[in-house]
Amino acid sequence: MHFKKLALIGCGLIGGSFALALKRAQSVALVSGFSASERSREKALALNVIDESAPSIQSAVEGADLVLVAVPVNAMASCLSSIQEHLAKDVLVMDVGSTKTQIMEAAQVAMKDRFSCFVPAHPIAGKERHGVEHAEAELFDHHQTILTPNAQTDPQKIDLAAQVWQAVGSSVSIMSPQEHDQALAAVSHLPHLIAFAAVNAIADQPKRDLILSLAGPGFRDFSRIAASAPSVWLDIFLSNQAEVLDQLKMFKSAISDFESALQAGENQALTDLIESASTVRKEWLPKGSPPKS
Repeated sequence: MHFKKLALIGCGLIGGSFALALKRAQSVALVSGFSASERSREKALALNVIDESAPSIQSAVEGADLVLVAVPVNAMASCLSSIQEHLAKDVLVMDVGSTKTQIMEAAQVAMKDRFSCFVPAHPIAGKERHGVEHAEAELFDHHQTILTPNAQTDPQKIDLAAQVWQAVGSSVSIMSPQEHDQALAAVSHLPHLIAFAAVNAIADQPKRDLILSLAGPGFRDFSRIAASAPSVWLDIFLSNQAEVLDQLKMFKSAISDFESALQAGENQALTDLIESASTVRKEWLPKGSPPKS
């Protein structure tokens, strides 16, 4: 597997890391990058993330046999519509969005008869820091990438997409867009929402500075994702609104159980709730990765 040209649409952390990882795998000859921000393109070029800065999104994809669209979900439809007529015959097009149902619906409309070459992808990797200056070839190593094709997706493109993500260090799984959005709402989107809310709850208190000065590793680890980019998470919450709200209802129910046990001073009820969560966490934790205090 070797590509003559990768068109990178969106020169940020994820897109930049993908380009570097594909170069590390010696699986691409040329990376042409386009981003709405000229500054981002210049940074990507200076850091050797891309080999050429494309003046337009159309020129980036012309002649490309691999296209990665690494833009926010709400920009996906316009990007795919812009490149649809300029795609090579045998091209593989992928995205890296954190929600999938809305992206698939937008892609079917925007890509028209080229939709079969589109394989939606979500690498479960990232950082709280964003921007191409934080891109690294190792970002996807030992992480999962989920592909969410449908019945119209070309099976050969699905196989090729899996090979690509394996080449950049990922393990690959395949599920429907709906299954993906439901699962990610539970293990990613809701935890981010909780982290944002928990930090805001402290920030609104008069003695916030004193409280934060006493915070230790536990709070640091828990609150790390609260430093994530607001624009990215606004996009995710709104594009997966129904699933996030469903998960929020379940979280409120779980919080209510703790609140009731605390108010009643029920030692055994509190112990059972803590023990239940602790057991699930320990069973999930990969072997060789001891939990931090």
